[in-house]
Amino acid sequence: MVPILRAGVLRRPVPRVARVTDCLFCRMVAGEIPADVVHETDRTFAFRDIDPQAPTHVLVIPKDHHATAGLLVGADPGLLAEVVAAAHAVAVQEGLATADGAEPGYRLVANTGPAAGQSVHHVHLHVLGGRDLAWPPG
Repeated sequence: MVPILRAGVLRRPVPRVARVTDCLFCRMVAGEIPADVVHETDRTFAFRDIDPQAPTHVLVIPKDHHATAGLLVGADPGLLAEVVAAAHAVAVQEGLATADGAEPGYRLVANTGPAAGQSVHHVHLHVLGGRDLAWPPG
């Protein structure tokens, strides 16, 4: 992509990533597969996990397909920030945090790659809370 000069600052255009037709999460965003949606912005989508590991277990994804966190940050670091912001908004909405703090608390988990247990290859954050979460996990 050719860099763009705006207001005297050289910026690379944000690439648009096409939907992957066999991706479960892309199909949920497209409305082809039902989801219990709890939060949505222009670029993010959050829904309840079908196999919750805590009283609150929500997945937050970018609407555009990016297989891993590393690929997302390389393509669109601003979108990764939006996914984290959406995860915090979900935590506030679910009573896991206050808008200006972290009480009572929640955990964000990002499994990246097969060795980490990533089972759907569309980057996603797990928002977990509603009980005490031990460390180390799993």
